[in-house]
Amino acid sequence: MTQTRLYFTTGKIESISIFAAFEAAFEDEGLPIAVLEVDEDRDLYEVSLYADGDVDAVEAQVKDILAGLSLSKPIEREALPDIDWVARSLEGLKPVRAGRFFVHGAHDRRKRHSGELAIEIEAGLAFGTGHHGTTAGCLEMLEKVMRRERPRNALDLGTGSAVLAIAVAKLAHIPVLATDIDPVAVRVAAANARLNHVKALVETVTAPGFHHPIFGKRAPFDLIVANILARPLMRLAPQMADHIALGGSIVLSGILERQRDAVVSAYVGQNFRHIRTLHREGWVTIHLKH
Repeated sequence: MTQTRLYFTTGKIESISIFAAFEAAFEDEGLPIAVLEVDEDRDLYEVSLYADGDVDAVEAQVKDILAGLSLSKPIEREALPDIDWVARSLEGLKPVRAGRFFVHGAHDRRKRHSGELAIEIEAGLAFGTGHHGTTAGCLEMLEKVMRRERPRNALDLGTGSAVLAIAVAKLAHIPVLATDIDPVAVRVAAANARLNHVKALVETVTAPGFHHPIFGKRAPFDLIVANILARPLMRLAPQMADHIALGGSIVLSGILERQRDAVVSAYVGQNFRHIRTLHREGWVTIHLKH
């Protein structure tokens, strides 16, 4: 369906109020909103709302919202070409091979080699397609860990697209809890688990940190993988220790090479021992055991 961009210019302070009002008004419809600085010296910002269907009704609602803020702006329209941007973005996205794993989009299904564990991830609301060094590093490390260990219960903390949860489920055929703070990411993760035929093994839950009751129900975990960022990982070290089984492994990524020592120290302080660090594209993936 062809989309229409409704847009107008305003000042920075006004743009903040307008964005908040638009976000509240159009949340249920899921209409994209954007604010772009176009001229810093003149304090000029462009506010855009992307609509389809009854654009006249949307524009009328926009005018009502602005009136409620005591604002009046001339609203312009731009008809956007009907392009499948996800498909367009995937055209130049090559599949990724990391260990035995082959991460690909639908357009590369035929490129799978014999013996590879294929994981199909579509960009969609992209939360990790396997192309980033951290995700690829995790996949490679997971294969190394599970070659030597036999986990029975796993957690993918901050699952995003669920590519890591799917990898664990396919490689070890064990139940995996996949959690994320973002409900949209969780919906994408659930869809990807279905697409890769591991829905019965991968449970997706919206959960911030370790506060959700699902963790008490499913812990302790033999394997935890968390591809997040260094600082949150360091803060989570005590809770990781509380939820990992004795002798269990954790695989951490989203960590720059210069942050590696600080992350390892945080976990050593919680009675983890460092096993291996894998370097890839300026990022590191760390394996520790409890």
